[in-house]
Amino acid sequence: MHFDLVDAVMKESDSAIVTVKAVTNAEEYLQDHFPGFPVLPGVFMIEAMVQAGRRLVAASAGDSRYVLGEVRALKYGTFVRPGESMRVSVEVRKRHDDGRVECRGQAVVVSPERQADDARTCVSGRFTLRPVAPC
Repeated sequence: MHFDLVDAVMKESDSAIVTVKAVTNAEEYLQDHFPGFPVLPGVFMIEAMVQAGRRLVAASAGDSRYVLGEVRALKYGTFVRPGESMRVSVEVRKRHDDGRVECRGQAVVVSPERQADDARTCVSGRFTLRPVAPC
């Protein structure tokens, strides 16, 4: 099963990207997480950062075959509920000769009830993308 956690690319350069993921009640995984209090699972928050990072790296490398290699200094903040959006910012920190790319990401919750400058962090951390080894 594939989940596309990038609804739109808001801004992109050679070293940074900003994407948005709108969370709706229609998403299958919210039915069980948690009954009566649906929230976006933390693993999907990380995956949204990875997918944004993969788009960024693939655009400059000409190859989209990158996978998550490592996650460091991961911190969770607030929940993301249906009706809210997650704005994901990823920047490339270092490119290695072996193809690995170190990134730093942060996702904030954007809600219709809150002002844009009052965004709350839902997840942040550093992660490494590595190219898929040829078979």
